Amino acid sequence: MKLTDVLIRKAKGNGKIQKLFDGRGLFLYISTAGNKSWRWKYRFAGKEKLLTIGSYPEISLREAREKREEAQRLLINGTDPS
Repeated sequence: MKLTDVLIRKAKGNGKIQKLFDGRGLFLYISTAGNKSWRWKYRFAGKEKLLTIGSYPEISLREAREKREEAQRLLINGTDPS
């Protein structure tokens, strides 16, 4: 399921960590306090890694997707984006 701006705005902290997935490793991490940040899960050199892209709403959904694409290009060229 792809995320939408409406879904992201409505998401609230509920005392538990939440992850709302957008696809291709990108997800919105919601802390127990309700703080939201964009993260990208990927593999490099056989190891799972996590890149924090930035906070929502400072980084919009569109910008987070663009940054994921930039990081993906680095990964394809053999560079660890983090």
